[in-house]
Amino acid sequence: MYLSGGEVLWQGTPRAMDLGVEDGKLTERAGGEKLDVSGCLVLPGFLDLHTHGGNGVDVNAADAEGLRTIGRFFATQGTAGWLCSVLTDTEEQTLWCIEQAKQVIGRPYDGAALLGIHLEGPCLSAAYKGAMPEHLLMKRADAALFEKYQKAAEGHIKYVTLSPEVEGVPELIPALEKMGITAAIGHSGADYATSMACIRAGARSGTHVGNAMRLFHQHEPAIFGAILESDLYCETICDGRHLHPGSVRLYLKAKGWDRVVAITDSIMAAGLPDGNYKLGVNDVVVEEGDAKLPDGTRAGSTLTQVQALRNLVKFTGRSAWECCRLMTANPAALMGWGTKGTIAPGMDADLVVLDRDLRVRHTIVGGRVVYSA
Repeated sequence: MYLSGGEVLWQGTPRAMDLGVEDGKLTERAGGEKLDVSGCLVLPGFLDLHTHGGNGVDVNAADAEGLRTIGRFFATQGTAGWLCSVLTDTEEQTLWCIEQAKQVIGRPYDGAALLGIHLEGPCLSAAYKGAMPEHLLMKRADAALFEKYQKAAEGHIKYVTLSPEVEGVPELIPALEKMGITAAIGHSGADYATSMACIRAGARSGTHVGNAMRLFHQHEPAIFGAILESDLYCETICDGRHLHPGSVRLYLKAKGWDRVVAITDSIMAAGLPDGNYKLGVNDVVVEEGDAKLPDGTRAGSTLTQVQALRNLVKFTGRSAWECCRLMTANPAALMGWGTKGTIAPGMDADLVVLDRDLRVRHTIVGGRVVYSA
């Protein structure tokens, strides 16, 4: 197969060219069936590292087919790969979620590829729990529990969110790295010194920075200041609700365009109208697209990645070519996915084709067209 007539973000530079696909990889050679993408932008397929669901399905309650339902919806929004984010839950339910994900990971279907599992907790601060069930949060980190989860997952847990102030977390981070798990810090009221200790221990990212987090003070920069000062990647929810557009611009100025990762943190309500939904064990009410617990605490989002791209273009005044790296090259670099996030020879054939209004026309995963508008 080859894509013809489009403008391709080839090795980081927009270029009018035909783009070939052979055995699931990208090539400059045109051959096979032609996909006409005249007048369109061809970008790397989006990667979402933090999402709890969409299209009526909650990750914590999703069986294997439910996860595929989420992935099919994500494909309509330009997402080619994602991590399913398991909200803090009982050990039994977490293991069940892991088992469901294992049945989908690495198995092609007509949707965005499930690339692994993100555990959001259970080593999180009760004071900054957000939508986390407080009675299930751990007061001391337990490496044995994560070893149990990773063994059950057969190595497919890729990302874990931890609060630095939970006892044992700084020591847990190197142990997670040995298990093949990338550590992020968040849901936290940690002070600057404790946060920096976790960064030195190997944490690589900050979870939805600025949300469910102690904020900056000039005398105590806290976790927020530690994330912005350091080389950590910075998860950012670009829906205009979780962060003011000026905050997004501040993150980009402080971190640079190669250290901000656009996530959705979406819940099952993404793609659906206002109403009553679930996020793990929580009841969530969505009004005017804004997801909140009954007490008013914000609980995830209804954002999709293509809408995040449109928002970023609006917030920054930059082009889609520039803004898309926040959901392509940057998440790939954070996770160490060396064959994803860039259009270049030999890279995975994961692509999104957008029209000039930044609407998804096609999504291609592993060289297969999984969605066409």
